[in-house]
Amino acid sequence: MLISVKNLKKDFKEGDLTTQVLKDIDFNINKGEFVSIMGPSGSGKSTLMHILGFLDKLSSGKYYFEDRDVSNLSDTELAKMRNQKVGFVFQSFNLLNRMTVLENVMLPLVYSKEFKGEKEDRAKEILDQMGLSHRLDYLPGNISGGEKQRVAIARALVNNPEVIFADEPTGNLDSKSGFQVMKILQDLNNKGNSIILVTHEKITAEYASRIITIRDGLIIDDSSVSKRQIASENEELIK
Repeated sequence: MLISVKNLKKDFKEGDLTTQVLKDIDFNINKGEFVSIMGPSGSGKSTLMHILGFLDKLSSGKYYFEDRDVSNLSDTELAKMRNQKVGFVFQSFNLLNRMTVLENVMLPLVYSKEFKGEKEDRAKEILDQMGLSHRLDYLPGNISGGEKQRVAIARALVNNPEVIFADEPTGNLDSKSGFQVMKILQDLNNKGNSIILVTHEKITAEYASRIITIRDGLIIDDSSVSKRQIASENEELIK
């Protein structure tokens, strides 16, 4: 089992006001699954991803990652888990504009015990897989949105994470670039990578094999995708 959450709740407090964002969330995700977490804005889906990705803490309940209870880890322990176990792809790319494409991808390796040359070789290898070998020395401001997202995916992969979290990864892209990103995520999943995709769009969610639907902090549906979107089958429609 990769992820198991039981009775997970998340509250935000501001003064005397408490807002319950997630309410008694229960589900399991196996290694190698491609799961979409879908819901409208304000449903709690991004908050859930932040907890699953060790960016935030739950208020109550249990969270098990690879059968380890990680519900009450310290900030330092969360940071270590985040660096070693997960990779992130965000809608806004989150690239550092003053660093080159290669330097951005090498960032997660800053605490690695590998030599600099080994880190560089690893980053170059993944950028080559993303079709970006010709962009190594470019700054993010000088490449397209689709290329920025592929850089972000390369950065997410460089530490060999157990799971990749993609938060609205096609939100800032045109349809062709968005398709290319979804094709990369499906290809990674076909190679055994676990993918958790957060989206508000049904058609994007259907690139996964399973959709967990959240509304008002509650899971209202958790089911397999009956007619899954397969990127390679739609390729000619995007060109």
